[in-house]
Amino acid sequence: MIAKIAGISLALFALSGCAIHQNVKPVERFDSKTVCIVQNGNVRATFLDAYENALSNKGYEVKRLATDASLIACPVTSTYTASWRWDLAMYMSYADIIVYKNGKPSGKATYDATRGGGNMGKFIGAEKKITELVDQLFPRMAGS
Repeated sequence: MIAKIAGISLALFALSGCAIHQNVKPVERFDSKTVCIVQNGNVRATFLDAYENALSNKGYEVKRLATDASLIACPVTSTYTASWRWDLAMYMSYADIIVYKNGKPSGKATYDATRGGGNMGKFIGAEKKITELVDQLFPRMAGS
């Protein structure tokens, strides 16, 4: 009996390190229907495409800015970063999206599966995860 309890405890302890964290602070309300995104050349282009599509589906017009653009280039500006890892298949292990209103932070979404270990949830498609983050980050449709 003790061996069985010890085995279960060890398994639970091992799985506790397989955490995926997601934290979203939704943007403050703003009237702009345009979101300017500062391009990040260190991130796969598919991330930006998915981010732009998710915003468009919420009624926002997206304007892509150069990598060296200022955060005050538009009333609503966003930056992003993401990374991928290999574990049986490629998966997005980390994503961070920050939205600025008039150059000041207005909202942030972070997805972190870097300690996902044996958690199979880490294999969610990047586009699906980005859409989920955008839906939480921008809870209202454009202009509402």
